[in-house]
Parts: sequence; structure tokens; C-alpha cells
Amino acid sequence: MAGLRTTYRKLKKKLKLALSINWFATWYFNLKMFAFSTAIKLPVFFYGKIRFSNLDGEMIIDAPITKGMIGFGQHFEFPTTYKGTAELFLQGKMVCKGNVQIGKDVCIKIAENAYFEMGYMACLGSDCRVLCTDKVILGSNARVGYQTQFIDTTIHQLIDLKTNTKLPMSAPIFVNKNNWIGNRTTVMKGAKTPENCITASNSLLNKDYTSFGQDVIIGGIPAKLLKEKIRRDWEGERKMMEHYLIVN
Repeated sequence: MAGLRTTYRKLKKKLKLALSINWFATWYFNLKMFAFSTAIKLPVFFYGKIRFSNLDGEMIIDAPITKGMIGFGQHFEFPTTYKGTAELFLQGKMVCKGNVQIGKDVCIKIAENAYFEMGYMACLGSDCRVLCTDKVILGSNARVGYQTQFIDTTIHQLIDLKTNTKLPMSAPIFVNKNNWIGNRTTVMKGAKTPENCITASNSLLNKDYTSFGQDVIIGGIPAKLLKEKIRRDWEGERKMMEHYLIVN
């Protein structure tokens, strides 16, 4: 009897997964972006509605290929409903270093010649925005809360009137490994975080914070050092994260 219940639960889980996947977008994207031998393994799953506004760029998976290892629009947090606003503009290069998780209604724009990287078990929560015109890198276990935005450009040209010179419009963003970025945070050009860093909700990151050292909490507008010698329990949460990240 116990064996039957286990089999039933597994079948129920697989059926629920199959019904949640946007199969048209999944097949279209994989066949367009990868060689056929890779595409038929379906490494990228799309869940819910997605708009492909540009797919002229390149997607690279720098890890052993497995089915559904990259989930775009994956349901793993509250609320459970979709707004249907997810969009992918891929004109530059997107690199995934293994299983990654992208939540509901996420919009990603990678401009021509730009580079966006997500490390193993990196995550973008629901309603996040990524505007990458130069370089944005999320290290392994970089977990990003909902409605956070990454913008590596000022978008509009700024001029220093004292020197009558044009200021740089863009600079790389680097979120180190084992980072937890709270919801509604804005990460601007030139931002760089240390390892094992926690960013408080509703913060603004706009510079290099690595001088604070590891195991810190930063936050505020702009962010400053709030607390030292503290970190998220990554090992304690690993099983839970892998449960949502890895499709079986």
C-alpha cells in the first residue's frame, strides 16, 4: 500500500508539472537557441505566458545538460497567480552555470554585446527586472527577492557641467556567491557585493561593498553596513532549494 501511495504521488507530481509548462514557448525557444542535440533535451522550461521580444542573441549553458534545468516563470513563491507580463529580450549573451530559477512575470533585457550570467542555483524572484547593457553577473546561490531590479546603465547620457565631459553610461554589476537580496531592491551600475552578503529589502546598491568583508548585512538608500558576522543558513536550506530548482 505504501508503494502504491508513493507511485501515485510521483505520477501526480509529474502530471501537475506537465500541465504547468508552456510547451509551445519551451519547444520554440530550445529549438531556436540550441543545436538540435541539445534542444531535444529541453534544458529550458517556460511556465505561464512569455513574450520573446528578441531572440537574436546567444544562450550558453555551462554545465551538464538536463531537462528543465532552467525554469523561466517557475512558480515557487506567493502569490501563486501570474500577471502575464514576463518578457525576454535576448540580443546579447546569457550564460547559465547550471540549474537556475526565474520566477513569475520576470522581464530580462540583454542588449547587443551585453553579458548576463546566472550561477548554479541562482534565483530571480517574481516581478524582477534586469536591464543589462554591459555586464550583470549573479554568482552561485545568489537569491534575489521579488520586484528587485538590476540596471547597469543610466539609460540617458549625463554630462558633468564642471568639466563639460560626458559621464560613463554603464558599468558592470557583480553579485557574489551566497548572496540574499531582499525584495524591492534596486541594484545600479558599478554595484559589487562580497560573499555571504544579505541585502535588506527596499535598498539601493550603487557601489563596491566588498571592503565590508564577508558575512554582513547591508541596506538603506544608498546601502551601508548594518551588521557583521551573520549569514543565511545555506546548507540548512539546500534540500528545499534543490526541490524547487531541479526538475525530476
